[in-house]
Amino acid sequence: MAELAGEEGGQDMHRELEREIEAIQDDIAAAEVSALLSGEQDAATAIVSIHPGAGGTEAQDWAEMLMRMYLRWAEKHGAKMEILDYQSGEEAGVKSVTFTVAGDYPYGRLKAEAGVHRLVRISPFDANKRRHTSFASVYVYPEVEDDIDIEIDEKDLRIDTYRASSAGGQHVNKTDSAVRITHLPTNIVVQCQNERSQLKNKNVAMKVLKSRLYELRRKEQEEKLGKLVSEKKDIAWGSQIRSYVFQPYQLVKDHRTALETGNVNAVMDGDIDQFIEAYLIAGSGTKNQSSEARAQTMEK
Repeated sequence: MAELAGEEGGQDMHRELEREIEAIQDDIAAAEVSALLSGEQDAATAIVSIHPGAGGTEAQDWAEMLMRMYLRWAEKHGAKMEILDYQSGEEAGVKSVTFTVAGDYPYGRLKAEAGVHRLVRISPFDANKRRHTSFASVYVYPEVEDDIDIEIDEKDLRIDTYRASSAGGQHVNKTDSAVRITHLPTNIVVQCQNERSQLKNKNVAMKVLKSRLYELRRKEQEEKLGKLVSEKKDIAWGSQIRSYVFQPYQLVKDHRTALETGNVNAVMDGDIDQFIEAYLIAGSGTKNQSSEARAQTMEK
């Protein structure tokens, strides 16, 4: 078929050949990823928390941009995204946001996004149009099922209630329905204000706390076995897993796999599967030819 593509009328055949090759690459990548999604909690609903780093409005706006990116990714995959807690920034963006993603192996896929994300752009909040660098951290946990044993002593908890500030109608702002739970031994803080009643918010917050404690226990076990994949790092220079450069050129680069693409707009619109696949395949020790090919196709 490749020989025929060089003859008269071969351009159409060449394009058809390229489409078939791309389809085969997609099938191979999907098969590779499916084979890698065999972890104990990979099929679980993902709990995602995004927190801006230092930088005020700049970083808070970046955190909201990341939230939108994951929302668009979820929509493309037919996944369901539900916001549990949303703390608005004073001028723009978010101070913090926590949401769940339910669908086809959401935790197994989104665990690749855990870490610090770096943005470089001309700031829309700077009257002098200077270039700014912003950071935001993404945390991803599997939602733990009720049958998984995670012991939580009530004596280890500090529970605070406060007036919800997120969208939810006038009713949600008239009562102290929002709940914040602090797990004193680990200093883990979770909060929920999405539900109308304090009891429902407490139940959701407890589920998030249980998931975070499960993930903490899992990482401690991995560390003991010498298999800890990542470390908790400051939300600052040198600790990012991925950089998104809007100016002076356009580039998104994952620093763990060296995979990059110049199509920044597509990435911010939720096209992050190539990075997820590269991370999963690199973690398995498999050469990531299919993801590299998909990145090259995306840039064209």
